[in-house]
Amino acid sequence: MDPFKVLLYPLVTEKTVGMIERENKIVFIVDRKANKKEIKEAFEKLFGVKVEKINTLITRDGRKKAYIKLRKDFKASDVAVKLGIL
Repeated sequence: MDPFKVLLYPLVTEKTVGMIERENKIVFIVDRKANKKEIKEAFEKLFGVKVEKINTLITRDGRKKAYIKLRKDFKASDVAVKLGIL
């Protein structure tokens, strides 16, 4: 699958910005059909970082949200700056 079709857009709220700073996690809205392995491969390919763990959930309005935790040697804040979040 194309990485740009898997990762749709980053979710930016007060809570998610706090997660970037405190927990080294970044939150994306992803394709509903994408599994964790596809999300991990797409994120690592696009941003050149290593992913430690991914948690997903489906929201009430039917979108799929992925919580992407980066390894300790990479910073979520650096990815957020590239995206223009911080």
